[in-house]
Amino acid sequence: MPRSEAAIGRVMAQVAMVMNLDKCIGCHTCSVTCKQTWTNRSGSEYAWFNNVETRPGQGYPRRWEDQEKWQGGWQLKRGRLVPRSGGRARRLATLFANPRLPSLADYYEPWTYDYENLINAPLGDDVPTAAPRSLIDGRPTAVTWGPNWDDDLGGGPEHLAADPVLEKMNERVRLEYEQAFMFYLPRICEHCLNPSCVAVCPSGAMYKRIEDGIVLVDQDRCRGWRMCVTGCPYKKVYFNDRTGKAEKCTLCYPRIEAGQPTVCSETCVGRLRYLGVILYDADKVGAAAATPDEKDLYEAQLDCFLDPDDPGVQHAAEQAGIPHDWITAARRSPVRALISEYKVALPLHPEYRTMPMVWYIPPLSPIVESLTATGHDGEDPAKLFAAIDSMRIPIGYLAELFTAGDPAPVEAALCRLAAMRAHMRRINLGEEQDPAIVGSVGMDADGIEAMYRLLAVAKYEDRYVIPTGYTARHSEHADPGTGCSLDGEGGPGMYTADTFHAPLAGPDPDPEPVPGATGSTGSTGPTGSLSGRVNLLNWNGQGAPAGLFPRREQA
Repeated sequence: MPRSEAAIGRVMAQVAMVMNLDKCIGCHTCSVTCKQTWTNRSGSEYAWFNNVETRPGQGYPRRWEDQEKWQGGWQLKRGRLVPRSGGRARRLATLFANPRLPSLADYYEPWTYDYENLINAPLGDDVPTAAPRSLIDGRPTAVTWGPNWDDDLGGGPEHLAADPVLEKMNERVRLEYEQAFMFYLPRICEHCLNPSCVAVCPSGAMYKRIEDGIVLVDQDRCRGWRMCVTGCPYKKVYFNDRTGKAEKCTLCYPRIEAGQPTVCSETCVGRLRYLGVILYDADKVGAAAATPDEKDLYEAQLDCFLDPDDPGVQHAAEQAGIPHDWITAARRSPVRALISEYKVALPLHPEYRTMPMVWYIPPLSPIVESLTATGHDGEDPAKLFAAIDSMRIPIGYLAELFTAGDPAPVEAALCRLAAMRAHMRRINLGEEQDPAIVGSVGMDADGIEAMYRLLAVAKYEDRYVIPTGYTARHSEHADPGTGCSLDGEGGPGMYTADTFHAPLAGPDPDPEPVPGATGSTGSTGPTGSLSGRVNLLNWNGQGAPAGLFPRREQA
């Protein structure tokens, strides 16, 4: 049904990614190429913008999903969305000593090998070895952890028990580990619609681009407070100790602007990544993120996405300044098809309320393996659908990863994938088609074959539908102060639009005196820029100067 323009708020475009976990073979090619492109310099040896985790496992950094410890993402307090790491007063109190930061031991101490010893060792009876040496101080070190340690060890009872997601599962799964499940989970920055890292940054260095939704760090503004590291629940913001700046995945924005896929997508051996444009209603993001029941967050985020085939959406997008080729790309987007049309892709930990935009298709292969191991036909639709409830990879585990514990969307996605497999098998074997197979999952034969072409045999141009970059502009009817959903007054970011993002002009011609502060107040722009804010470097530490805490609203 066409959507009336009156019901559509601010239309914005987001470059999003979907990964098909059924295809990931854990080769780490994406991690290595990303490392060589973005984090191969001094100070970022431990940082992996892209890493591939083995599940079950603790991940990288260790137990990053334990938000009771790391305090990442958002939470609801009295119906209001606030960062889990606390409000402005709490962050100010821990500004110089943040206790919620992962240590190097939680990531791993990067190392190299003493290859010189192999090359220059004198002749002797003993075979020379290349002992590991720390990349931090150059001293000999013991390798005790790594970015893919769960894969290196194949798990193990000691490390398996520490998986935060598996801790929520029943004891039977842990006791039968030798028969248990395993799959790979590639991870990058989620480039969320409601990024908590942007909201908690004291210096306003983290920002979300209006034109494509990519979350970046302004290196000039960054002061190395590291609140963004705490605020990101996925722990995909890193601190470079050499430069004193935060760094994170950029979604290879120079390539995206040129209409090319990210490096990790380009080099993926399994061809499991899809890139495309999604149109969404920015005015709905805050309310969707504040959905009371965590299990409803998946559907709430889906409701934020707009149908680019709707004439009303197209007109509203053009009025918002989105170019025509971006609207066309959104109509052809494989990401939109997998997320909104076929509904086989799911978000990673929606309960963090950041509205992530890197989605995953859950793995199906272990269902077939569990059936064939017992002598049954793993492709028999009746047995396949029945096995989904009791497969070796528990639906509960996948639900804790992708749908905040709600098993219904996971089961529905797996049933569609199973129906696709059963339907295409009949076609390939020349058997009579059974309309009941596709009808049981709410699809028709044409739709399920189109999904098969996208998941199995899609060409390069079908997997990556990326328009070239453009300079975002506001329509003549739009409020010039609006932009990202986090910029608006009272939005999920909770900062006013001009707090950090107003242009820095000359000094305030008539600054207000700030009690308890010495020298400049830190106001570097016209009224409404940074006027009235406290410069902590000039504060004498006495009293509570104006601007230290948010002003109380007058009754």
